[in-house]
Amino acid sequence: MGARVTRAFRNFNLENRAEREISKVKPSAAPKHPSTEALMLEQLSHHPELEEIVKRKDDKLLTLLKEVYVESKDPVPPVRVKDASIPQSTELRLLKGNHFNLMTSQNIPKGKISVVEALTLLNNHKRSPETWTAEKIAQEYSLELRDVKSLLTFFVAFDVKIFPASNGKKAISSK
Repeated sequence: MGARVTRAFRNFNLENRAEREISKVKPSAAPKHPSTEALMLEQLSHHPELEEIVKRKDDKLLTLLKEVYVESKDPVPPVRVKDASIPQSTELRLLKGNHFNLMTSQNIPKGKISVVEALTLLNNHKRSPETWTAEKIAQEYSLELRDVKSLLTFFVAFDVKIFPASNGKKAISSK
């Protein structure tokens, strides 16, 4: 609703306002600094031919300018058709393990994994690093080996540690 009101005020009397702006007197050149004005007058007094050179129109340049022709065409934007089907260029893979719940299943492109799969592979590697090596994980989940090595190095699955209760001893004795 606010956009309509804004648009109405913006477009109100648009042609008259544009005509008024166009008919205004064009701005003049910025005033010269007093110190440079004295230098310019001094140069013009020594070389009076400079003033006529500056004010004279060069016919050669004008004819060259008339020969210039610029033709411009806007490029036609490609028509994008929204298709509900899966794009043809991406390869998809199935989820690994017992994660075939229809509510959470999603299309996962090759080279990527879901959060559940990441936690599963981290846990498998933690439990048996001899069988779940970085090479096997990369092959199983269609990932790059350097990404798997970084994942195993810098990410750790959630780990619960339970400390045994002390034998009634207090760590800090109160006085």
